[in-house]
Amino acid sequence: TGSLEGQYARKTGRLVSLSEQNLVDCSDEEYNNHGCAGGLMDRAYVYIFLNGGIDTEESYPYEMKQGKCRFQRKDVGASLTGYVRIVPRNDEKLLEKAVAFLGPVSAAVFAKLPNFRFYAEGVYDDQGCSEFDVDHGVLIVGYGTTEKGQNYWLIKNSWGTKWGDHGYMKLAKDANNVCGISSLASVPLV
Repeated sequence: TGSLEGQYARKTGRLVSLSEQNLVDCSDEEYNNHGCAGGLMDRAYVYIFLNGGIDTEESYPYEMKQGKCRFQRKDVGASLTGYVRIVPRNDEKLLEKAVAFLGPVSAAVFAKLPNFRFYAEGVYDDQGCSEFDVDHGVLIVGYGTTEKGQNYWLIKNSWGTKWGDHGYMKLAKDANNVCGISSLASVPLV
């Protein structure tokens, strides 16, 4: 929801918190997503488009479990007209331009490694982290360089503020597409 929230705010000047639970409950097997077991943002965008929008977080709060779809059209916080993929894949320079000029970008990463799941600080740079088996959506909100000169992506995860650095991770940038960060990235169109 973060990328849509960002694009909606850029267009309207209003930041609306959108319901992740709406996606968990409603963008399911029909869209080849799997609720709490995972899914990809492009498929969620298709659900939002075909559904005519997504509810606000306030009207459809997060429950940390999959339930019955309770979407209410009267509670729609934002909608989209489509989405664009950042292509060619594996092009971190193009991804950098997208983040700089378009704002927050949704991306899929490989998140199954224990050291990813238990990340706490620093720049994550595990070259054993697959660039092909992406299985988890994150939000790229920026990029930077450490004092030691290591480039990184600043990503926001959906696992809450107790994960990582208050819900964020610095993921190695320009380092052979670590965890597949530039393999499947996209931005919704508002």
